[in-house]
Amino acid sequence: MINGKAYRLNNNYIIALSFVSALGGYLFGFDFAVISGALPFLRPQFSLSAAGEGFLTGSLALGCIVGCIVAARIADRYGRRPGLMLAAAIFAVSSLGMGFSVDLAIFISMRFAAGIGVGMASVLSPMYIAEISPAAVRGRNVAINQLTIVTGILVTNLVNYLIADSGPEAWRWMFGLGTAPAVLFFLGVLWLPESPRWLIKARKHQKAEEILRKIGNEEYANHVAADIRISLEGVNKTRWKMLFEKSVLPAVVIGIGLAMFQQLCGINIVFNYTSTIFAAAGADLDRQLLETVGIGIVNLLFTLLAMWQVDKLGRRPLMLIGSIGLAVLYLLLAFALQNQLGLVVISTLVLLSIATYATSLAPVTWVLISEIFPNRVRTLGSSVATVTLWIAYFILVFTFPILAERLGTYGPFYFYAGICLAGFIFVKVKVKETKGKTLEQLEIVIAAH
Repeated sequence: MINGKAYRLNNNYIIALSFVSALGGYLFGFDFAVISGALPFLRPQFSLSAAGEGFLTGSLALGCIVGCIVAARIADRYGRRPGLMLAAAIFAVSSLGMGFSVDLAIFISMRFAAGIGVGMASVLSPMYIAEISPAAVRGRNVAINQLTIVTGILVTNLVNYLIADSGPEAWRWMFGLGTAPAVLFFLGVLWLPESPRWLIKARKHQKAEEILRKIGNEEYANHVAADIRISLEGVNKTRWKMLFEKSVLPAVVIGIGLAMFQQLCGINIVFNYTSTIFAAAGADLDRQLLETVGIGIVNLLFTLLAMWQVDKLGRRPLMLIGSIGLAVLYLLLAFALQNQLGLVVISTLVLLSIATYATSLAPVTWVLISEIFPNRVRTLGSSVATVTLWIAYFILVFTFPILAERLGTYGPFYFYAGICLAGFIFVKVKVKETKGKTLEQLEIVIAAH
């Protein structure tokens, strides 16, 4: 439905496009989770200090920053599809490289390269889905990217758990197996059409309208194509300085703020340092890896709940509930860790934190970043927001082992609770509801903020 008018849509085709593009999210989830199961093996393998552990974990994020910048240039010049193909190829090669690493320098270099692929996919997958999805289902479809992320996390955690007993070289299999989903993603992207919004921007109007007619009927294609052309009037070339225009800057501020908050809220400490948290609670290695599986299952189930609600309840309410909920849960978790209240209590609080994040900040941040930027600067705006996200992620995972060594494992969670409270205030003041509006309509809403 657009402007109150219903159009016939090819929903099966739209969902198929979304799922194939979202396989980039699976790669994101794989590399996000694999480090948690591998760290107990990597610490003795490479004699890691606290700072070394943080840098090894965070090296993925440094590559992601580069990947976001590369994605912006490729996606604007050559299209979204070539960028997705390159991301898949880089990830396949780097997964093999990590698996066959003979020293720490090679491993970190390959993890950095993997980050380039993940960074590209983290920009392009949600952007592509947003650009091919009708307004009424855009939130759900972009959340499919988060669904594949959490599926990647769960499958990777299960594989890690199953192969952990194969000996001290188990970590090589953990990383090397990432090649399989990367190849599958590459083959899937070969089937994808180019984004119609990019095609119109590149003045390939006929091809864009052909794709839009596959997505919906003739009337839908004509209406959407006309709106896209209007939004791109007077735009010849995208330049970075366009992000500072009065009509664009509000979206940039919101995008950067949400990206920083999603990472500095601290939940990825739970994902990346599960073994550290539960070791502090007295769990052995088998229990630590089993906890990662439980985290993956809860993450997946509550992401499905978020997909159901994001186009019904809306983006803003979910973000507000999630931020204040995490603040409370972190305070309880910090207290439980500090006072050694037992594995059952700590595990319950961790899983509740994951459930809260999975229904709010995790999917909704990606949905909003894919929505809020005008057509003429969407690639650059999304890239800036996503670069910010990965910088924040690097800061988070690099500093945690150092802070935990000095303050105790519980100490940083008091700090993360404060960040969640600040995030609640930011969302309350800055973020407007975006559900049910076309990308072109949102340009007007955000610019007026």
